[in-house]
Amino acid sequence: MAFIPQDARWYLADIVLEHVIEDDPRNVVHINTHLIEAGSPDEAYDKALALGREAEDEYQNTDDKRVTVIFRGLASLNVIHEELEDGAEIIYSEKIGVPPERFATLIPPKEELNVFAPITPRDAAAPNYTDRSVWKMLLESGFSGDFCSADNGE
Repeated sequence: MAFIPQDARWYLADIVLEHVIEDDPRNVVHINTHLIEAGSPDEAYDKALALGREAEDEYQNTDDKRVTVIFRGLASLNVIHEELEDGAEIIYSEKIGVPPERFATLIPPKEELNVFAPITPRDAAAPNYTDRSVWKMLLESGFSGDFCSADNGE
């Protein structure tokens, strides 16, 4: 078993959810990272599985097609070794024998970091898993955006 600090209480779980859209042969897979508070790895595992099962859903998209969200499992479960505070190390990875020229692919410029990525319209050719009821609430609240292939959230 991995090293788990005796006072560990926080874990990161990558929950894999598959979105299956009626009449579309393509699926959409999300890997959602969740913060889990637990007294042990087994408790964290059980809580992560419960979160995944709770995320299963079925709804109509904005094209009036059924979307089924299926929990597929956990991609990873990691302990956070430090207390949560500003600057705490959350997780790490290790690479050995990295040639200097590879650093350019490991370290993108600031504007390419996810947090700075511009909001872009959805690709109209992508599978539509936009929840019709959520889209309707957004439109009613004054939101305008092109994030689903049909603007029929009535």
